[in-house]
Amino acid sequence: MAALTPGDPFHVAFLVFPDITQLDLTGPFEVFKRIRGVETHLYWKSLDPVTSNSGLQLVPTRTLADPAAVDLLCVPGGPGQVPLMTDAAVLDWIRDTAARSRWITSVCTGSLLLGAAGLLRGYRATTHWTAMDDLGLVGAIR
Repeated sequence: MAALTPGDPFHVAFLVFPDITQLDLTGPFEVFKRIRGVETHLYWKSLDPVTSNSGLQLVPTRTLADPAAVDLLCVPGGPGQVPLMTDAAVLDWIRDTAARSRWITSVCTGSLLLGAAGLLRGYRATTHWTAMDDLGLVGAIR
């Protein structure tokens, strides 16, 4: 993997979905947006606004159909993660994007989506304390 040098473009892809915990998205988003040269995008099935579990409307900037060759993939968590654990379109997008990413990250229960996509088998991982026992179900080492 080539080292980053100042001025290199750096692309971050965030998965956004209904019932996401907005802080799991907006915390890392805020950090990356403050770094010069970082481009961030919110990916979802459509460009229609999605509602977080606290009621905040979030507007995707790209769809899952858009190619996502990125430097960093970030998968946030929240109660909306549960129905996505078996959503083939979302899991395929996570796998495909991860294959073209330099770094693969998650926040909270977003790790369970990485696991459901098959990306945590044999890796140590963590998640929200109430979901720690679920890590083994997706092949991760707690």
